[in-house]
Amino acid sequence: MALIVYRRHPGESNTAGKGLTQSLVRLTNGAAKGIMNYLSVFHPAILAVGLSSMLLAGTAHAQAAPAVARPGTADFVRLFTEDGAPKGWRVGAWDDVSKPGPEGAAWLVKDGVLHGSEPRGTWLMSEKEYGDFILEYEFKLGERGNSGLALRAPMKGDPAFDGLELQMADVRYNPEAKDSELTGGLYRALAPSKQVYKPTEWNRYEVELRGSRIKVMLNGEKIQDADLSAYSEPVKRHNGSDAPPLKERPRKGHIGFQELSRGGDHVLIRNARIKTLD
Repeated sequence: MALIVYRRHPGESNTAGKGLTQSLVRLTNGAAKGIMNYLSVFHPAILAVGLSSMLLAGTAHAQAAPAVARPGTADFVRLFTEDGAPKGWRVGAWDDVSKPGPEGAAWLVKDGVLHGSEPRGTWLMSEKEYGDFILEYEFKLGERGNSGLALRAPMKGDPAFDGLELQMADVRYNPEAKDSELTGGLYRALAPSKQVYKPTEWNRYEVELRGSRIKVMLNGEKIQDADLSAYSEPVKRHNGSDAPPLKERPRKGHIGFQELSRGGDHVLIRNARIKTLD
């Protein structure tokens, strides 16, 4: 914004525009006090006109400024927004989601927090399928907590081997677990680059899948950044048979959460949201 002011030379009349020398003063934020002192030597009427123009211009600019969305929120859809049994989700057995879970097993949302099933031994699977997406959420496990995030899994078989499973597990659940079987690992297939899981505290996952690439952030630190098409080694299932290598895993499927914790505690999930990219 610019303000044009006119200095009246000694001996000249007050008639506006007569014998005036034009000076241009450009206003910037934080310079108002200095400008006011400078303008105090000029004709009061000119000062009033200048200030009025600035106020009008500023008001018009403020009215014309478009609304700006809060960074990072556009196109995300919140999950588990209503208390009770999650709508749009199905409960299946931990080793084959096409089969029912243990009798009476139910996942519940309470005060915005998703609680793992009682009894244990289940997957909570989305009815909707996803291909490329960003999924963010916080999770908390007990001392013998064991859970997982299903990614692009079919609605049959074990997501850990027939889709992808991103682990959420405390080492106390299985002190002999390999790195790929602990938090941040793609189960039995790809260990995280570092272990930054915080036991019995809230942890935050940010997961991005685009085509064959997967990126995972845990508590603000990158722990996975891989091209799945580069991994051709078969992975052993629990019964010792071969599961498909990572490069052959589906590029579209369901997401889900597992409950296998022991000791009476259950996995807790909150602030979950997803953004589709395809």
